[in-house]
Amino acid sequence: MKARSVYDSYHDMFRTDVRKFLETEAIPHLEAWEAQGHVDRSIWEKAGELGFLCPTMPEELGGVGGDFRFNSVIDEEIYRAGLTGIGFGLHSDIAAPYILHYGSETQKETYLPAMARGEKIAAIAMTEPGTGSDLQGIKTNAVLKNGRWILNGSKTFITNGYMADVVIVVAKTDPEAGSKGFSLFLVDADTAGFEKGQPLKKVGMKAQDTCELFFNDCSLDETQLLGERGQGLRYLMQELPQERLSVAVGAVAHARSLVDQTLAYAKERNAFGKPIAAFQNTQFKLAELDSEVTMMQVFIDQCLAWHVEGELDAVMAAKAKYLSTDLQCKVADECVQLHGGYGYMWEYPVARGWADARVQRIYAGTNEIMKLIISRDLLERS
Repeated sequence: MKARSVYDSYHDMFRTDVRKFLETEAIPHLEAWEAQGHVDRSIWEKAGELGFLCPTMPEELGGVGGDFRFNSVIDEEIYRAGLTGIGFGLHSDIAAPYILHYGSETQKETYLPAMARGEKIAAIAMTEPGTGSDLQGIKTNAVLKNGRWILNGSKTFITNGYMADVVIVVAKTDPEAGSKGFSLFLVDADTAGFEKGQPLKKVGMKAQDTCELFFNDCSLDETQLLGERGQGLRYLMQELPQERLSVAVGAVAHARSLVDQTLAYAKERNAFGKPIAAFQNTQFKLAELDSEVTMMQVFIDQCLAWHVEGELDAVMAAKAKYLSTDLQCKVADECVQLHGGYGYMWEYPVARGWADARVQRIYAGTNEIMKLIISRDLLERS
């Protein structure tokens, strides 16, 4: 396969270091992490020591001042290795930029260096039990009383939620203000009235600490408001393209890994006296999957290049997220089929990959929402 021009030699060296780190510090612990429902905190601390957390943050705030391609290298290597329990992407690609872009100087200095060191794990809480992609249906609310915000409500399906030290919470602050009635808050894990549920038992991503969060009369200082009051939804819309690109980057890396694993298996597994790779059906199916993944990789690399240049818009990010995750799920299903009965056995990475892939079409906005974004743009241009 041709070299990918979106990366340069610095990113290639960085990739080598990230891959070695994951092979040494993460892969041997995968089964234990799946059993306990979350990774060990030590993996965060070790990643922080090596500069693998929040690399795009400025040096004075603990990062290395790199571009988003450093984040995408980490995302790709995590998905390539099937280590979906490691929530670095949510922490570095999604949560940290909110604080960098909208936080006060005190908030940046309080959270970002600690996040880069792996001392504070971050999460963002949007989804609620009664609302999924409909952010305007959020019911969690915060009321300003005597100079303090009183936060009440609940969130669900929160990645990094169980281990989080700080959570960016989306809450309704002005019920009559429509889209301008939502704000963001930084809530520390030790805040009175803030409780975490146990890690949820999911179909896949079993080592990822996804959980419910509960806020019962949480009293927050006014300084815990992130950005301006009433601008929460606007901030979310501005940051979602990077979140969706991050999902797409992981999706295509995962699909590539599944194809490579299946090719190796097909060469080794015999049926009717010869490797199953010798059968034309297997050859054609692998050729189809490899071609589609190659095509998707070129598109996602272009989206990554646009993003680094500040030119990735919401519509193109929606296309990237929708197309890549649909393909990821198709590849996972076809690769399980090519493995036969062994593809359904948990000890085979392809089985884990199949289970892990399915949720990609749901979070960061369902693929149906992505199609709405794309179709609205089409109608506005016609």
